[in-house]
Amino acid sequence: MDLFSVVSCLFLFLLTLYFYLNFHTFPNKGSTNAGFKIYPIVGTLPGLLKNRHRLLDWYTETLIKAPKNTATSRRFGNIRAVITANPLNVEHMLKTNFENYPKGDTFVSVLGDFLGRGIFNSDGELWKVQRKTASYEFNTKSLRNFIMENVVAELETRLIPALGKASETGRVMDLQDVLERFAFDNVCKLAFNVDPGCLRSDGTSSAEFMQAFEDAAILSSSRVRYSFPNFWKIKRFLNVGSERRLRESISTVHEFADNIIRSRMESRLEKTEEDLLSRFIGNEYDNSPEFLRDIVTSFILAGRDSTSSALTWFFWLLSSRPKIQENILKELETIRIQNRKNIGETFSFNELRSMQYLHAAISESMRLYPPVPSDSKVCLNDDVLPDGTFVGKGWFLTYHTYAMGRMEKIWGKDCNEFRPERWLEDGVCRQESPFRYPVFHAGPRMCLGKDMAYIQMKSIAASLIERFEIHVLNKDTFPGYIQSLTLRMKGGLPIRVGRRSSLGKKN
Repeated sequence: MDLFSVVSCLFLFLLTLYFYLNFHTFPNKGSTNAGFKIYPIVGTLPGLLKNRHRLLDWYTETLIKAPKNTATSRRFGNIRAVITANPLNVEHMLKTNFENYPKGDTFVSVLGDFLGRGIFNSDGELWKVQRKTASYEFNTKSLRNFIMENVVAELETRLIPALGKASETGRVMDLQDVLERFAFDNVCKLAFNVDPGCLRSDGTSSAEFMQAFEDAAILSSSRVRYSFPNFWKIKRFLNVGSERRLRESISTVHEFADNIIRSRMESRLEKTEEDLLSRFIGNEYDNSPEFLRDIVTSFILAGRDSTSSALTWFFWLLSSRPKIQENILKELETIRIQNRKNIGETFSFNELRSMQYLHAAISESMRLYPPVPSDSKVCLNDDVLPDGTFVGKGWFLTYHTYAMGRMEKIWGKDCNEFRPERWLEDGVCRQESPFRYPVFHAGPRMCLGKDMAYIQMKSIAASLIERFEIHVLNKDTFPGYIQSLTLRMKGGLPIRVGRRSSLGKKN
C-alpha cells in the first residue's frame, strides 16, 4: 500500500471517529474547571477538528464560559494542557513561579528548525546571555537614534512616497505587505546595520526571503496543531507535504541570515560596529555561525512581524471609525501648533511620546488583536494556580492574550468595542498591568523592545494618517486571520489611498 492510500485510510478513520464522537458526548471526568468537552481516549480532539479554522475564537468562547476563565484540555496521547485568561494565573506563571514554567523541550523542538536556539526559543543560561546582550541596544539613547535616523529616513524616502504614488494612480495596494517590508528594512538596519531595501520600488531581491520567512513561520507554528502530536516528525523524516515546504523555506531564510553574518564578519575586520549582531559576534558565550544565524532569524521575527501585525489591524479598525480618526488628527494638529511646525516636518522623539490619544488607540487595537495571540510554557513540577486549577508536571500552561482582551471581567461590558478612551485618565494614557494586558509578555521575559515598538508605530501611524486618507476595501467585513507565530491578517489589507488637502480636512 502506497503512502497516499495510508493517509487516505487514516483520514477516513478520523472523519468517522469525529462524527461519532461529535454526537456522543461522554462525561467530562477528572477536571472541575475544564470548559472543553473531553472524550475517552481522544480527549478534546473532536472539538479541535471542528474548530481548527477558528481556534482563537473557540478558545475565547470556552474561556469566557469557564467559571474562572481557565480551562483544562487533554489531547490524544494523554497530553494535558491548561489554558487561562485569568490575570492572577498569568502573573503566577510569568513572575511569581517563573522558574517552574520554561519554554520546555517540546516547544523548543517544534520551532527549533526555524528559530534554533534564539532568544524566543531558549531557556536557562542560554536565554539569560541573549537577553543581557540584547538589552544594551534598547536604552533610551539607542531608541531615540533609531527613530530619528532609521525610521524617519524610511518614512520620508520610501513609505510616504510609495503611498503618494498609489494616491496618484489609484492603485490598490496591500498595506499589510507594505508595513511588513517597512518593518523588515528597519529591523535589519537596527540589529544588523544592513539595508535590504525591501520597500524600494526596485527592492525585488528580498521578495523571495519575505515569502520564505512567512511560510516558515506559518508551517512551524502549525506543528502544534496536529491532531496526532509528533506526526510532523514522521513527515519531516519522509520529507513530504508541509514539512518539505518548511525545509525549503528555512533553507532560504538561513541563506539570507548567513549572508548578513558573513558581511558583518568581513566589515568587523575593517572597523568597529555597534549594532546588535556585532555585540553577539563579540560575545564569548557562543558566537558560532549557527548560533548567530538563530539570533538574526529571531530578531527579524520580532521586528518585522509584531509591529506590522499591530498596525495592520489598527488601520483596519480605524477605517470604519471616522470619529476616532478625527480625534487623532486633532491631537496631531495640536502638537504641531504648540511646536510651530508645518505638515511634512518630522515629529521629534518627544513629540511622538506626547501623542497620548494615538498611544491609547494603538494599545486598544492590540488589546483586541494582539500581535502574539497566545503563549505556552511547560510545567516542571506539580503546581496549583491562584484560581485553584491543578497543573501537573509535564503539562502545558498557556495564557491566551487574544481571549483576555475579550473578557468582561477584565475590561467591562464593552470589552468587544474599540474604544481608545478606556485608556485615558485626564488626557494621559495610563499604564495597564502587564498581567491583565500581556501583549508585550510580562515578568522576566517582558519584551525589551516595547518602548521602541510604540514609538515606531506612532511615528508610522501619525505620518500616514496626517497625509493620507486610507480607504480600506470591504472595511465592514471581518477579514479573518492566519494562525501563525503572529496574528497576521488573512488575505492582507487591500487599500486605496487619497491625499489630504490639509490637516483634518478631506480632499
